[in-house]
Amino acid sequence: MSNSDTNERRTDGGTVEQEIFGTSGDGDGGRRKTSPQERFRRLIDTYFATPFRIAWNDWRARIGGLGVLLYILMGVVGPRLVDQPTLNWRVAYTGAFIYPDYPLGTDYAGRDMMTSIIHATPAMLKMALAGVLFSIGVAVIFGFVSGYKGGMIDTVMMTLTDVMITLPGLPLIILIAAVYPPQDPFIVGAILAIDNWPGLARNLRSQVLTLREESYVEASRTMGLSTTEIIGKDLIPQLAPFVLISSAGAATGVISESVALYYLGILPSSSPIDNWGVMLHYSISQADAVNNWAQAGHMMLFPLLALSGMTFFLILLGQGLDQLFNPRLRARHSSTTSDEGDERP
Repeated sequence: MSNSDTNERRTDGGTVEQEIFGTSGDGDGGRRKTSPQERFRRLIDTYFATPFRIAWNDWRARIGGLGVLLYILMGVVGPRLVDQPTLNWRVAYTGAFIYPDYPLGTDYAGRDMMTSIIHATPAMLKMALAGVLFSIGVAVIFGFVSGYKGGMIDTVMMTLTDVMITLPGLPLIILIAAVYPPQDPFIVGAILAIDNWPGLARNLRSQVLTLREESYVEASRTMGLSTTEIIGKDLIPQLAPFVLISSAGAATGVISESVALYYLGILPSSSPIDNWGVMLHYSISQADAVNNWAQAGHMMLFPLLALSGMTFFLILLGQGLDQLFNPRLRARHSSTTSDEGDERP
């Protein structure tokens, strides 16, 4: 066959060669070849720019995200900008909003309260991160694998999950802390997340049992994709909003539990500023803030406000992120949707 026959023009303006190899020609019918720069732009728009636009248009995600970012900056950058508080740095029991150098006042030992809260924030962030990674990671593995595979694997995994559900969470954490007193915040967060993952794993399994019968999952199995690929590409994206909201809930639970256990003195601490819960503990044990509120009430108030602020912003962020995976919103806020439509033959 001659080259002229091969390059015979189609009625829509393209050529047979253009149709086969996907290159653009003189007409509008051929699909133009996408450059690496264009593919990179689409990648950035799909996974970063579009989610940011959707989140920014939701007031909950906007306020929650900015608040969480503020706490992250306070925990990461703050300790590098301000020195660690020292004993007798100022006069003890100085009230709040009196001196601009230490606006939140001082504690029973003359330490700056604002500086103490800043230096206690990194430990809170580490515990929240460890708790989220552990609880969500274990729940996703157990929920998705057991729900998709079924059979003996499902029976064994759900039996272990049911055993963990029946175990009393708080006594188990207290027992572990007594036998192996954790000092590292990451270990503390993982221990506190022990009783958080079974319920989420059960919920994920019930969702996967429905999704595994969908036509696109059947098509993936027919194509010979592995279990890991099917779970990662077909199942997890469908349940990503639920997992994200659960992540915010897991972080909130770990933070609240750690503050409570440090306040009660169950978890060990090496410094009065290790944790907001430790600060609350010393405000009672050393300053008697409850009965001496006029003099030491600020020692209890500001750690509680720091805790309440973080949990509030995490809850708002989790609720706002639910919109990120709405396909209609993603198409509306994407800057590459029209480009993709223009390139269709």
